[in-house]
Amino acid sequence: MKEKNKEPLFHIVKRDALPWYKSLGIRFVAILLALILCGIITTITTGINPLQVYQSIILGAFGSVRKTWVTFQNIAILLLIALALTPAFKMKFWNIGGEGQVLIGGLTSAACMICLGDKLPGAVVILCMIVASLAAGAIWGFIPAFFKAKWNTNETLSTLMMNYIATQLVAFYTIVWEVPKGSGKIGIINQNTNVGWLPQIFGSKYLLSIVVAVVITIFMYVYLNYSKQGYEISVVGESENTAKYVGIKVEKVIIRTMLLSGALCGLVGLLLVGGINHTVTTTIAGGQGFTAVLVSWMSKFNPLTMVFSSFLIIFMDRGASEISTNFGLNHSYSDILTGIILFFIIGCEFFITYRLQFRKKAEKEEQ
Repeated sequence: MKEKNKEPLFHIVKRDALPWYKSLGIRFVAILLALILCGIITTITTGINPLQVYQSIILGAFGSVRKTWVTFQNIAILLLIALALTPAFKMKFWNIGGEGQVLIGGLTSAACMICLGDKLPGAVVILCMIVASLAAGAIWGFIPAFFKAKWNTNETLSTLMMNYIATQLVAFYTIVWEVPKGSGKIGIINQNTNVGWLPQIFGSKYLLSIVVAVVITIFMYVYLNYSKQGYEISVVGESENTAKYVGIKVEKVIIRTMLLSGALCGLVGLLLVGGINHTVTTTIAGGQGFTAVLVSWMSKFNPLTMVFSSFLIIFMDRGASEISTNFGLNHSYSDILTGIILFFIIGCEFFITYRLQFRKKAEKEEQ
């Protein structure tokens, strides 16, 4: 007589949709557990009171008026790049080229400032910068999209390679435009005339990018959830065959979406060069084109949730310098704490989507 196979101790079962407050509660518990673990690790490895470390992180991000404005400005830039990448990701087009699209947008803005600064009025130069940066970013998105749509090439590799091309173009023109010659950097562009410098809002040099981020967040939320184009993106992301069956032109959707994605990244390049740094370097994007991938995925492509994800990452990054100053811990220590917190936040999504059903409970339900 064959023995009956013993059931496993538990099964992983997909949940029904949780109410928003329960999902929020799970995420809150995850962050709380992450902070407790960070505190334990901090105490064991450094002997420093973890509460003092957390206090320093807060002061690093919001310790003064200027620090607060810079923090929100950095949040706006990261959020904008994440918003730009989101339509492509929702379409299952893996756009890893945000960094390059931002760089090429910044490069074209710098080119307009340098080449047209003494030839055209300031307002016309800014108009040229806007058009050129949006167009350059859109072209950088169009090239991999075209090859994907026509010949089904691997968009992950092509968008990644476009990053290297953009970086080398910036490096090349940095030497062409360097001031003074031999310095290896461009320096502040049009420092005496301020031609091409984007206008300040209410006298604040930090506010423009924040306002743009708010506008684009609202636009992207409406675009993805309530427009025909957003619906087409969702259908293509779910199944290209289904999209074709219902009459959606998949190639057109891919190219249109990547034009939008690239153009928004180009807009970020414009803000970085024309509104914040007033120069261009190969590191002007600061790796945020890759960090934005994490923000978009962690937020499940929800533009409103991305605000909080961007806040968390920038908050921890801004606090890193304060930790270094106060306790002699380098920037990598803050990265460790950030990694632990992100691990818990991403991991808690499992418990939002699934639940563990234990053997005894399953048997009772069957009876």
